[in-house]
Amino acid sequence: MEIDVVIDVVCPWCYVGKRQLDKALSQKPDRPQIRYRPYQLAPDMPQEGMDRRAYYRRKFGDNPQAKAARQNLLDLGDSLGIAFDFESDVQVANTLDAHRLMRWAMSAGCQEAVAEGLMRRYFEEARFLGDHALLVETAEEAGMDADLVRKLLADDTDKALVTQDVQTAYRIGVTGVPTFIVDNKAAISGAQDAETLLKFFGQVEAGTTAAS
Repeated sequence: MEIDVVIDVVCPWCYVGKRQLDKALSQKPDRPQIRYRPYQLAPDMPQEGMDRRAYYRRKFGDNPQAKAARQNLLDLGDSLGIAFDFESDVQVANTLDAHRLMRWAMSAGCQEAVAEGLMRRYFEEARFLGDHALLVETAEEAGMDADLVRKLLADDTDKALVTQDVQTAYRIGVTGVPTFIVDNKAAISGAQDAETLLKFFGQVEAGTTAAS
C-alpha cells in the first residue's frame, strides 16, 4: 500500500492528521509507503509572513465559534501529545521553501521526520518556518546534509516543481488538508481518527470503497 498525504505545514489539522496516521500505522502489521505531498493554504503569503493572530482573525473571525474550534484543537492535540501554542507571537510563513525541504527529504528517506520537525517547531515552539536557518536545523536533525540543504535553499532549486505539485493537488480536487490518497485510487480528507483511517485502508485493500 502507498499513501500520499497532502498537507500544508502551517495547518494545525495536518499536524493532528499526521499523529492520527502514526497511531493508525502502529496498529498495522505491514507499514505502507508514506509520501507527503505539498499544498498551500495561502500561496500568496509574502516571504516575510504575516502575524498569526491577524491571519487567524482575518480567516476565522473572532467569535465564540472560532474560540470553540481552537479549544477543540487544543484538547485533541493534548490527547495526541501535541502541545499547541496559539498564544505566542509568530509569523505565518509562505510554505514554499518548507515544501522544497520536504521534497528533498523524500529523496533522503527522512520525509516523515522532517514533516514532524517542521510542524513541531511552528505549532509547539512558535518559530517562523520561513527562516532558512530553521529549515536547515530541521533537516540536520532528521539526518540530512545541512550544507547541501543550505545551498539548495539559497537558489530557486525545485521551486517550479513544488508549485506544479501544489497546482496538481488543486486540479485533482483537493480543497482541504490533510487529504490521504491511497494507491492513487481512493481518498479521504480531514484529520480522521486512527480507527477511521484503519477502516478506510482496509476498505481500499478489499476494493470496497471509493474517493470520499
